[in-house]
Amino acid sequence: MSQQRIIGVVLLVVGVVLFIMGMSASDSIADKVSDTFTGKFTERTTWYIVGGIGLALLGGLMTVYRGGRIGSG
Repeated sequence: MSQQRIIGVVLLVVGVVLFIMGMSASDSIADKVSDTFTGKFTERTTWYIVGGIGLALLGGLMTVYRGGRIGSG
């Protein structure tokens, strides 16, 4: 397994974990109060969700693409 693929898998796992943390944080009391008054999540929860999606996508791409060829290796 190449180093790029290992890093991709690690980023994918970290991204999924951050996304799950953000989704569970969105059910917290602080986020429910913030959502009630402002109509949006707290900044911390938003960063968890957005960062998790970004890292998961980057990790997935790094895992699939290798040197311009898809799935070779």
